[in-house]
Amino acid sequence: MFWKEFLFTGLYTGYFPKGSGTVGAFLALLFYIIIHQLCGKYGIMVNLILVTVILYPSIKLGDDAEIFFAMKDPQAVVLDEMLGFWVTMLFHSFSLLSVLLGFIFFRLFDIMKPYPIQKLEHCKGGLGIMMDDIIAGVYANGVISLILFIMNIYGIVLV
Repeated sequence: MFWKEFLFTGLYTGYFPKGSGTVGAFLALLFYIIIHQLCGKYGIMVNLILVTVILYPSIKLGDDAEIFFAMKDPQAVVLDEMLGFWVTMLFHSFSLLSVLLGFIFFRLFDIMKPYPIQKLEHCKGGLGIMMDDIIAGVYANGVISLILFIMNIYGIVLV
């Protein structure tokens, strides 16, 4: 179970006493930056592959986490925040602005849990753990797209 715990707690960042979800999302942000630095223009495709490949194993790891912690949606599990952040950044060109907006809006939607995110938490097992963060990531992705689109229309360019 050691390696599973290592993964579902986001390299043990889930054990931070305060704000473990934010710390897990920040770890995902760091991985995202590293991916884009290593892969350059192919970073968008690598992020898509990453999300696609880890989706099902993440759900299964969520099942294992509930057994390991003997509770529903344990706070120490931050793999869901990591996956949610990577969903947030799907199809966006890499820039510090998009990463910053992604982090802020993902955490905002994850914490506020607008409809139907709150209802998805009631799904059983790993599916319930992962789905609310995936949908928060979809919402955040949409907001980033809208902001960047409006900035493009008005010719607003931030370095």
